[in-house]
Amino acid sequence: MKTPSDPVALIVGLGNPGSEYAHTRHNAGQDYVEMLARDAGATLSLQTKYFGYTAKALIGTRTVHLLIPNTFMNKSGQAVAALSQFYKIPPEHILVAHDELDLAPGVARLKKGGGHGGHNGLRDIISSLGNNKNFGRLRIGIGHPGSANQVSNFVLKKAPMAERDLIDTAITASLNQTNAVVTGDWEAAMRELHSNT
Repeated sequence: MKTPSDPVALIVGLGNPGSEYAHTRHNAGQDYVEMLARDAGATLSLQTKYFGYTAKALIGTRTVHLLIPNTFMNKSGQAVAALSQFYKIPPEHILVAHDELDLAPGVARLKKGGGHGGHNGLRDIISSLGNNKNFGRLRIGIGHPGSANQVSNFVLKKAPMAERDLIDTAITASLNQTNAVVTGDWEAAMRELHSNT
């Protein structure tokens, strides 16, 4: 299968709003976009018409929209659909960063398309984009509690410091490959990220 070469025009970081959820495992995607904005010198500001915090950031030579939905995770698609429709950004040019139970802390993986894998944020985005699954994903590993009935409590808690450090390391490695993804060089970004985390 050919590696996708779609440039990215919108990067979304998933999480739950409110200080009680800040830096919990479920907010790993939000943490990534906040760090990306900081590194790019961009200021995220609340835009109610997009149901989230947005900014325009210069990444390499391309200007990219950043978005952190201000809805709860299971309504993430409301923000993604509103901004992507306004700016006419097709799903193929969107990258969604999210926490991933099936990857260990310290691991991050890029992929294009696919299902939601039980992730409520991805499920709602797919639905809000007219069941289009062709957007990119940055999967940030948070590990698994070992039992399905412990998942909701697990993702809404902050990781212990050692795990948090591993998650931050994976986010930093992801930031280092963002420029390649934005330009559409998914193959190089995947190769580097997957060999370094």
